[in-house]
Amino acid sequence: MPQPGLSPSRAADFARCPLLFRIRAVDRLPEPRTIAQARGTVVHLVMERLFDLPPSHRTPDGAVALIVTAVDDAVAKDPSIGALLATPESHNTFTSEVSELVKSDFSLEDPSRLQPEARELWVEAPIGGEEPGASLNVRGYIDRLDVAPGSGALRIVDYKTGKAPKPAYRNEALFQLRCYALALWRLRGVVPAMLQLLYLASGQVLRAEPTQADLELTEARLLGVWAGIVRSARTDQWPAARGPLCPWCHFQSQCPAFGNPAPPTPQDILARLGVA
Repeated sequence: MPQPGLSPSRAADFARCPLLFRIRAVDRLPEPRTIAQARGTVVHLVMERLFDLPPSHRTPDGAVALIVTAVDDAVAKDPSIGALLATPESHNTFTSEVSELVKSDFSLEDPSRLQPEARELWVEAPIGGEEPGASLNVRGYIDRLDVAPGSGALRIVDYKTGKAPKPAYRNEALFQLRCYALALWRLRGVVPAMLQLLYLASGQVLRAEPTQADLELTEARLLGVWAGIVRSARTDQWPAARGPLCPWCHFQSQCPAFGNPAPPTPQDILARLGVA
């Protein structure tokens, strides 16, 4: 049986609401695409493709020129994005918002001076012990991986199309990149030197320099979340937790916290999680 895996986003789902995790990761019920998600998709496409251009062309105008094709490609891959942009007004507003986000990157860094090692890099690395249900793969896509000339120091970069979090939430915001740093450490034997979140909507940068101890704590946290997931699957206990993000949750109609019955648990849930 393949090694089970967990991404930072699904780990965060379980910590926030075990039922939400089950619905997304196990039941895999569909969720409608939001305009914010569509913006994120297109912005990430533009920022990925920006580094295909010669350094002298990596300018705000050069980045904006990539938007039309990025929108077309995003719609071709996911027609639900096209449905969000069905009118000329919605399409124009959307491209204008994407343009402002893309141009914001140039106030935070100079892409003409960067030569990333990778973009949209898939990482997957084993963590934990050898006991059944006690190990898993941490996995996900890294937006950009930079390697410093000479020293070879690694920098993990992630683009965020929202605003930077308040100080009390910054450590939680870095959890995703610490998970990716953990995966790279396991794969390459090197602790990344820098984690960098670029918040394009507010023009802010959040940085952290992880240590081996940080990554060991991240591994322990992931394994703790995984143990909770396995326990929930074996006991069929998936509590719905009310929280500040509930108003934006698509699954309120299937949530006991809102007075509605949860969908039935799949019969093969352990197999779906890879722990049967």
